Amino acid sequence: MAGKDLPLHLATLLTGLLECLGFAGVLFGWTSLVFVFKTEGYFAELCAQDGLHNASHNATGQLGCKAQDERFSLIFTLASFMNNFMTFPIGYVFDRFKTTVARLLAICFYTCATLTIAFASADSAMLLFLAMPMLTVGGILFLITNLQIGNLFGKHRSTIITLYNGAFDSS
Repeated sequence: MAGKDLPLHLATLLTGLLECLGFAGVLFGWTSLVFVFKTEGYFAELCAQDGLHNASHNATGQLGCKAQDERFSLIFTLASFMNNFMTFPIGYVFDRFKTTVARLLAICFYTCATLTIAFASADSAMLLFLAMPMLTVGGILFLITNLQIGNLFGKHRSTIITLYNGAFDSS
């Protein structure tokens, strides 16, 4: 590695690491997101249909219901499945069309997903079924495209890749 390229390589490493740490693995914080969605009243109508016989207090002291929890669990399952299933088609796009197209696709998925979540409300809670899988697909695409940054660091390649995977899981 040439000395004059070192600052650029380090900047690339740090921005990619920040991207993976802050954005790529948002699905891993699903429990915290569900708490916010429940507070905002997402899928609360399922509790009214269930009646109070299925209602129970959860660890946070909030009144919860099985149907609402199942709906959130279904969204998480779908998003987790897409996170893994889409790596094959994403890998094909990445190999065929290279980094720029893959990153633009990741940005598109991630931006559309965050905007969908931002403009969703309790009345349009079904949009989470679209937004969360798009968010995870965009996130895994960020990780996959950032993994090649390890190639800039020669013998430290595996350490950099491990760092990115750790940042993704910590996200």
